[in-house]
Amino acid sequence: MRILQAANFVAPHSGGIKTMLTHLAGGYAEAGHEVVMLVPGPENATVAEPYGRRIEIAAPEMPLTGGYRVITRWNAVEDVLAAVAPDRVEVSDRFTLARIGPWARDRGVGSVVFSHERIDALLRFHLGRAVPTRRLADRLNRRLASSFDSVVCTTSWAAGEFVRIGARNLVQVPLGIDLDAFHPSRRDPVVRDELARGADVVIVAAVRLSPEKRPDLLIPMVDELLRREVNARLVVCGDGSVRDLVDEQAQGRPVTMAGFVSDRDRLATILASADVVVAPGPYETFGLAALEALASGTPVVASSSGALPELIRDGAGRTAPADPARMAEAVIGVIREGGAARAAARIRAEQFSWSSTVAEMLRIHGRESLSRGDTRSSRFTSSGRIGYKSAT
Repeated sequence: MRILQAANFVAPHSGGIKTMLTHLAGGYAEAGHEVVMLVPGPENATVAEPYGRRIEIAAPEMPLTGGYRVITRWNAVEDVLAAVAPDRVEVSDRFTLARIGPWARDRGVGSVVFSHERIDALLRFHLGRAVPTRRLADRLNRRLASSFDSVVCTTSWAAGEFVRIGARNLVQVPLGIDLDAFHPSRRDPVVRDELARGADVVIVAAVRLSPEKRPDLLIPMVDELLRREVNARLVVCGDGSVRDLVDEQAQGRPVTMAGFVSDRDRLATILASADVVVAPGPYETFGLAALEALASGTPVVASSSGALPELIRDGAGRTAPADPARMAEAVIGVIREGGAARAAARIRAEQFSWSSTVAEMLRIHGRESLSRGDTRSSRFTSSGRIGYKSAT
């Protein structure tokens, strides 16, 4: 089976979507399938990857997104689709790449779309409650669901807006975590001392610094901890459109702006060496960064809104409203629990694996294959290059 994965908002420093695409692609390849990943890039290119190949279509950077790109030329997408001739398509985008769904249906190609964001929540955040955002979201979601064979959401909270419209092709598939790469054994006393800079408590926030992630709550939370005489230091690992604002807030406080940590081994060591990880975003549809912290044996304080309460269970951390005082209280509670919270965090993470995610996605693709009676060969042809400049 030849699977084409297509996604927007994938940059060299991007997080959840890129991680998911890569792990799924590797799992598909290991199962004997051919994988082509289609993403935006600075120029047209074809890149050899362990799972198969990555095709980049030249796309502009979107303002105020921290470097994310969005494919805008549908004719270029059509050229790739025609050249690759996929048996199945997976789309991680509800905007310019959503047209792949109707393209696939017209050609008898199985199609899946991942809903990585809860659109009603984001519309409400950006447009306010005065606008009928739910009605608009329902219209957009009906169109999306009708364009693809399956809509995949990773949590019950993410699926809620599709349940509301009665989508019958909705499937819930949790994501996984690399339990070897993110492990409590990576906890390093030397690194912890470097992070702490004399503080008793090390708090890490591994978050994209964009408004919807609510990084504006982090520095007031630190102020609240100081008011309660907690000798803590916050380490912010991330970049984004509001980094300068957060940096300005942090002046004079025990806060380290570490920037985006591109080295995954380094990030795993930082997460394991922290005492608590804070995830303030109220609109997370899964929360891979939080799961990476749990796998590292570090409990998480997360927003009580969104999907993270579905992850932070069984003593693996606490949830709190979007209020700095309540978040600080949750941090103090986790710290008091000590080793018990760290053990619970790892146990909770072990309930998620990429192998299970891959198996479930292949089951979905197999179901679509049977329903379509598809018997085409999955042999990859050299036409998949479609004239794009090789980057290897």
